[in-house]
Amino acid sequence: MIQLKDTSVENTAALIAKAVRTAEYYGFVPLEAALARGRRTLPVQHKKEEVLFARRDEKPLMQSAKITLAVNKRDFEVPLVWRIVKYPAGIRSNFPCITLELHALGAPTAIAEALLIIVSNAIAEEIGVQKRVLSINSIGSMESSNRFIRDVSSFLRKHIDSISPALRPRAATDPLGTMIHLFEKGHPAMPRAPQSVDYLTEDERRRFWDLLEYLEISGVPYELNSSILGSRDLWSHTLFELSSLDEETGAKVPFAVGGRYDPLATRLLASPASAAVATIITEIRGKSKMQPAKKITPLLYFAHLGPDARRKVLPVLEMLRRADIPVEQSLMHERLHEQMERAKQTHVPYLLIMGHKEAMEGTVLVREVATNSQEAVLVPDLTSYLRRQRVLA
Repeated sequence: MIQLKDTSVENTAALIAKAVRTAEYYGFVPLEAALARGRRTLPVQHKKEEVLFARRDEKPLMQSAKITLAVNKRDFEVPLVWRIVKYPAGIRSNFPCITLELHALGAPTAIAEALLIIVSNAIAEEIGVQKRVLSINSIGSMESSNRFIRDVSSFLRKHIDSISPALRPRAATDPLGTMIHLFEKGHPAMPRAPQSVDYLTEDERRRFWDLLEYLEISGVPYELNSSILGSRDLWSHTLFELSSLDEETGAKVPFAVGGRYDPLATRLLASPASAAVATIITEIRGKSKMQPAKKITPLLYFAHLGPDARRKVLPVLEMLRRADIPVEQSLMHERLHEQMERAKQTHVPYLLIMGHKEAMEGTVLVREVATNSQEAVLVPDLTSYLRRQRVLA
């Protein structure tokens, strides 16, 4: 949980307001607005299957997912929603706290996690968290997690004598939760413990590499950390933790945590589903109720064609955000047809288009929807071009 003394803001309300505004520049909308456009009823869970929680923050995620997954996805839409939750002491933290949740619903590819991490990193920068470290890991699919946990169980049995008597019963029933606890306590055997990335299939490794490449292109440094783990009943593939770093002590203070919760979404919707989340956690100090802000109305829609363009779009979006230029984007879609249909739904007057040719040349096509006229603009010149042409007026 981030403390205000580690930021440049004076109260919790100001922190949340800056965080929400940053998220909205990337296309996130309030959960209430998304639900107003369409709501679906989650299937009744006739057979209650026990969920094994390995971390303290997983039970709140389950409750939150039941609310956010009620968003009824329209054609050619991948909902990006934000939600603010206030928690009393003892649930997510030992102290009362406020969280800002960012959810990407219905996006199965690694671009969803990349976007959540990049937005979280941008929020940290906006509120004055200067020294940051991103720790990231992958646990793969359910099958890969099962293989990993079997070896974790075997590892814990070999080291059972060095585990405190109070923790030993948990080692038998919840080996993953036990290992997370031992990592947190700095148990001397943990550097030799099995690592989840060693159990990934080739496709899962490729997916993880895709995510890391998105981060590298976007200039977001990271460290691979095998201790970032979570329950296989809730999470799959990516798990991450973005922390502020105390330069004097080297201590990490978690600012945002998250990952992909496909198994939980699939369980709640009773059919295969994709969802990812980033949760920003802050203390409550001073004003905590955010005042209604002026709605951001993007006049631009950014479409891409091909994997090269998709990778290059992320840093362009961040450049536009820094210039206070809001953009609707379609990173979660791969087909240009879907993106163009989504652009029609948004009724924006201008399109930004990047294909393979533009990605290689470092340009973006700026197209006026009404006249269909367009011009290729170098990426470094894009913000000045948009202002010069009064595209943003």
